[in-house]
Parts: sequence; structure tokens; C-alpha cells
Amino acid sequence: MHTIKVLAFGSENFNTSLEELKDYLNFELTITNDNLENILIEKYDILLVHENYLSNLTQFKKDFLKKANKLKILATHSSSYSNDIFSDKIFLPIYIKDLKQIIENLIAKNNYNKNSSIKIKNYILDKNEKRLIKNKNFISLTEKEIQLLELFLSNQNPLSKNQILEDVWKYSSDADTHTVETHIYRLRKKVKSNFSDEKFILNDKKGYGL
Repeated sequence: MHTIKVLAFGSENFNTSLEELKDYLNFELTITNDNLENILIEKYDILLVHENYLSNLTQFKKDFLKKANKLKILATHSSSYSNDIFSDKIFLPIYIKDLKQIIENLIAKNNYNKNSSIKIKNYILDKNEKRLIKNKNFISLTEKEIQLLELFLSNQNPLSKNQILEDVWKYSSDADTHTVETHIYRLRKKVKSNFSDEKFILNDKKGYGL
């Protein structure tokens, strides 16, 4: 199981308080007051930033922090503190169990979103919303259409109707190869109608694929 790695930036008092909690945390905590540019932040899952540290940053460093493709948590004393850089906030003082819970929840939510948003060609498949999205347009999908797309995406070679039937419908008594053809036809029609894309699902004598 992956150990969550948290990098914390803060004032001397904040860093000292975190240092005292290290042995009680269920994630790996690294504490620093170094410059952002000197740290390899790619190896961390979460950046925990105290409001005092943030207020002392130049605009350049704030932009650097904002662009960092990491989950970021702001540690603040103020419920009115507003900033668009952060994924979440913790309000100080905080209990250890609450800090651990916030970290775990943020990671779980991020993993869920990653697994639910899949790139397919020039589209995004949003499994949460059951949508296929391109730019600002989208079509709604059924559960079987999502399963079809995931199956096509996981196979580089074309799939026969019998293969699709086995993987998606599990040879249920109310399904046959005509069921496969019907679902693919409807999905193609949706994509063509909304995105003017006639080559989203391809087929040849070997079967269907993307």
C-alpha cells in the first residue's frame, strides 16, 4: 500500500508543532522552510501550507505553488480566508485524528476522481456523471455504454461480437449478438449527432474497437 507523503511549509512554530506530531501520524511528513524552487515536490502527494508562509511569498512563488500539480491544503486560523490555490483547508488548532482524516479523505477523493475520469481519443469519459465530454459538449451514457467504452479502451485489437457479449453481458439469457450491435449503433448515433464524429467506434471483419 502506498504511503501518503506530505510536505509541509510553515512558520517556525507551525513546523515545530508538526515535528512533535510525526510519531502519531499515519502518513510520511516532511517539514521544510526552504524555497519552493529548491524542492523536488513531484515525490510528494500533498503540500500542506501554513497561511503565514503563504502571506510571505512573492507573487511569482504563489504562481509557482498554484501551478504545482499536487493536492494542496491550507492551514489557517481564519474561516474567512479565501484562496483558489488549495484543494482543502484545515482550521487551526486541530486534533491529530482530524488532521489524519482530512489527509486520508483528500487522497481517497482524488484517487476516486482519477479512476472516474478517463481519456478516450479526444474525449473525457466521466464515469461519475456518466458522460462523454469534448470541450464544453457532452452526451449522457448508459452503464452498458460505459462498459463498452472501457472494454474497447483496454483492448488494442478489435473485439468480436461474441467477445463483447461475454465481457459486458456475461452471456445473460436476454442478450445475443444483436444486443451488442444495437448498443453500438445507438452509441455511434449519439456521438455522430453531438460531435459530428463518424469514426469514434470503428469496425472491420475482425470486430469493433476505438
